[in-house]
Amino acid sequence: MQEFWFYVKLGFNHVLDWGAYDHILFLSALAIPFTFVSWKKVVVLATIFTIAHCTSLALSAFEVFTVDVGLIEFFIPITILLTALFNFIFVFRDAKNVGMYLHVLATAFFGLIHGFGFSNYFKMLMAEEDDKVIPLLGFATGIEFSQVAIIMVILGIAFVLQDILKVRRTIFIAIASILVIAITIPLLIATFPQ
Repeated sequence: MQEFWFYVKLGFNHVLDWGAYDHILFLSALAIPFTFVSWKKVVVLATIFTIAHCTSLALSAFEVFTVDVGLIEFFIPITILLTALFNFIFVFRDAKNVGMYLHVLATAFFGLIHGFGFSNYFKMLMAEEDDKVIPLLGFATGIEFSQVAIIMVILGIAFVLQDILKVRRTIFIAIASILVIAITIPLLIATFPQ
């Protein structure tokens, strides 16, 4: 049980690591178009992301499939950028249920990419482990709890700005998405393959 909690903490810290804020940035971009009324939808998206993220970790840990980490490091900011750009559909259409199926598929695919970005380090950690399932479940649990925490913070900020300060929803989505894009561009440049 102690091993499980070690990996829960590792998953929690993996997401909430301010030094590697790409996870926080992706979740922010994912949550921006949603409100507390539709919180279940964004939590479902986060869970899909967690499942996909841990699937790529499992594929790597069991040595079924590996990917060049340098290439993945470049694709991670692309996933953030695309998610933030997708938010503009909500701005121009001013709709609450735009492209949910596309959102689900993109989130799952992006989860796989993010998982492969962490897979080498995770594989190293689990090299001496006989049972790889318990660490994977612990890590997934930590990821899920931290992602829900980030989403609730973003939804809280959206609530304050939109419902209390009366900022129009489309303005909030546009400005928040532009902010995410502005933060992502330096990541994209830094990880561009040489």
